[in-house]
Amino acid sequence: MSAAHRPVVTVLTAPGEPALPGVAALRARAEVRFACDEATLREALPGTEVMMVTDFRTEALAAAWPAADRLQWVHATSAGVDALMFPALVEGAVTVTNARGIFDRTIAEYVLCTILMFAKDFPRSIRCQLEHRWQHRDTERAEGRRVLVVGAGSIGRQIARLARAIGLHVHGIARSAHDDDPDFVAVHSQADLLAQLALADYVVIAAPLTPQTAGLFDARAFAAMRTGARLINIGRGPIVKTDDLISALKAGEIAGAALDVFEEEPLPAGHPLWDMDNVIMTAHMAGDFIGWRRALTDQFLENFDRWHRGEALFNQVNKALGYAGA
Repeated sequence: MSAAHRPVVTVLTAPGEPALPGVAALRARAEVRFACDEATLREALPGTEVMMVTDFRTEALAAAWPAADRLQWVHATSAGVDALMFPALVEGAVTVTNARGIFDRTIAEYVLCTILMFAKDFPRSIRCQLEHRWQHRDTERAEGRRVLVVGAGSIGRQIARLARAIGLHVHGIARSAHDDDPDFVAVHSQADLLAQLALADYVVIAAPLTPQTAGLFDARAFAAMRTGARLINIGRGPIVKTDDLISALKAGEIAGAALDVFEEEPLPAGHPLWDMDNVIMTAHMAGDFIGWRRALTDQFLENFDRWHRGEALFNQVNKALGYAGA
């Protein structure tokens, strides 16, 4: 591509989303357009060569897709790209990249934190503090417990590295099995999921949302888990069937759950999960650290410069599978 060429970049945001940090640096490189819904995107798409999508739940791109006449590359500022995997994009020639790597460490820290909170019974301690109630008790050791990470991608590997540092035995679930792995004790195939669930003290969902993982954790999966096991979901909400999870928690099939993502977001105020003592919940924020928005922009700009020079992009998504790194 000619160095003198000034490409057109359209940034698709959610309505009311804060201004893009680092936009001045982007404007120095390209003509920048902004859209926040289907109507504004239809206006912006003609002539657009690159899209930066900051709304990971958007349906606007699929609806406005016929207006794209020069689009070469779509970048999602999220690890999950499930909302972008509509047929016309999957089957077409447009390259898709994601924000793989930005949130890995902070999500792993979140997972480690929730494991330790369960082991040290911090949810009950916090309730006791709020009630001004002194209640001494013994708690669990985390060391030596077995963790099963469902999704052995970059986030899953960071989880494994941190968990192993405190003496946890970490196994993974991926499309194919292998024993010789630098981060996991072993990586098992998805076909072995139920058998591995029966062995785990902590089950961490770090998989992307795909047709293969949607509803993967249902009544059958919870029945396979140990009664003392805890579920941690930092992947995507629809991977877990919420009603089945609630039933398993109430019946004592599993001991607890830490949830950062949900089938319905925001979670309604009257939802039963709010009042369950064995549930830790956060508002889809496991990976969001101070400065993450600028980090996303900087990552995009690095890839944009590669694109402008005609070089291969990093973090390319395998559109058939629905995630990067495969």
